[in-house]
Amino acid sequence: MDAFESLDVWRRGCRLAVDIYKILPSSKDYGFKDQVFRSALSVPSNVAEGYERGSRKEFIRFLHIAKGSCGELRTQLYIGIEAGILDGGMAHGCASEAAEISWMLQGLISKLQSGH
Repeated sequence: MDAFESLDVWRRGCRLAVDIYKILPSSKDYGFKDQVFRSALSVPSNVAEGYERGSRKEFIRFLHIAKGSCGELRTQLYIGIEAGILDGGMAHGCASEAAEISWMLQGLISKLQSGH
């Protein structure tokens, strides 16, 4: 790997964070909005931070944190839909992407844990 920017999971995490910003601009629930933004930003940020730590063990640890943030984000999106804060179609699309990113993170974790 050259740098974290070359990782598909990081690129998709960044795109997802941008998409989250696009679906929440008019929300007046600032606490909810802030928490969703933090979860979305946490995913690619933890991938990058773990990579930059320079050790396999640290990278794996931060990938686990990023994976947890994916679950947190999906939960918040589902709550936002049910509460009428978010448009269901767009939020479900973001939740699906977060699930795929979580799957990708698990694949990378497994690969790193196996020594590859």
